[in-house]
Amino acid sequence: MQRIIARTTLLFALLTALSACSGSPTRESTGEYLDDSVITTKVKAAFVEDKAVNALDIKVVTFKGAVQLSGFANNPQEIDRAVQLARTVKGVTSVKNDIRLK
Repeated sequence: MQRIIARTTLLFALLTALSACSGSPTRESTGEYLDDSVITTKVKAAFVEDKAVNALDIKVVTFKGAVQLSGFANNPQEIDRAVQLARTVKGVTSVKNDIRLK
């Protein structure tokens, strides 16, 4: 009997731990969070490498592969270039542009 209780307790603890790592429509799973962190880093790196985009003025947030850009740009061409660069990063599913002109 104690063996059954111990196994049931262990199974319950395991299921609880696994469910804590799963995602929902409004919450990322652990794996999705890590993937999104990599995407955000790659988008910011693309901005740093490109002379047309001021990486310090544009914020990047990623949620389940969808990238949201916000902040300020000096001209419309900078906005267009930032969106273009973000779309080229592997794993990006969509780009929402909330960048405003200074």
